[in-house]
Amino acid sequence: MVQKIYLVDAFACRPFVGNPAGVCILDKAASAQWMQNVAAEINASETAFLYPTEDGYNLRWFTPVVEVEICGHATLASAHILWEQRILRRDQQVRFFTHRGVLTADWADGWIRMDFPSEPPRAVAPPAGLLDALGTSADYVGKNETRYLVEVESEQVVRDLAPDIAAVLKAGGKRVIVTSRAEDTKYDFVSRFFAPGMGISEDPVTGSAHCCLAPYWGERLDKTELTAYQASRRGGELKLQVAGDRVIIFGQAVTVLEAEMK
Repeated sequence: MVQKIYLVDAFACRPFVGNPAGVCILDKAASAQWMQNVAAEINASETAFLYPTEDGYNLRWFTPVVEVEICGHATLASAHILWEQRILRRDQQVRFFTHRGVLTADWADGWIRMDFPSEPPRAVAPPAGLLDALGTSADYVGKNETRYLVEVESEQVVRDLAPDIAAVLKAGGKRVIVTSRAEDTKYDFVSRFFAPGMGISEDPVTGSAHCCLAPYWGERLDKTELTAYQASRRGGELKLQVAGDRVIIFGQAVTVLEAEMK
């Protein structure tokens, strides 16, 4: 059986920026081991596997080394492919059934609008060695269930970070967001995301990290609508809305590769 696989640059308006995601649309459920093997072969930061259900699509995400509980950019990529391949019309909402509940995606004037859970941080003391491993001091350190959030003094500090990834993991930083206010008035804040606990030294653009960033900066800036830039080497732009216990994430996507796996 021939299986189609797509490679999509998510949170991107042109190829070769944003965050690459594999998308594999199945006829039915596949084994976790097979999906993990395919994700390792594709070697993108995440690969999405989805198959149709009565009311939408079952969706799971795998990095090259582990399954993750939520992923923004591969969800965006999945919705993009469903519409681009005309499996669904653009006026049809996509409903994804995931380990984190139902996530939806809608087409919105050239952007994909995703509805995700809000995951705000709470202030904590940084674990021993984490800031040294990142190579920075911090104005704030917080944590939600899965991620540390470290605010630093400037965008330049964010962009210049060259963390010791092995030391970050050793200090307990399986997933770490580093952020600051943006210098460019086009954006409210910038960030970078390091995820050695998922087998990813640095993720180029991370939708799920903004489930933490949006409520944090929304409160700090007294805003419910924000524009963000993830300042990795590839980079990517996100529009955000804070809506109670939900975060609405807007992004764009571009298909760069369509392949067949035999």
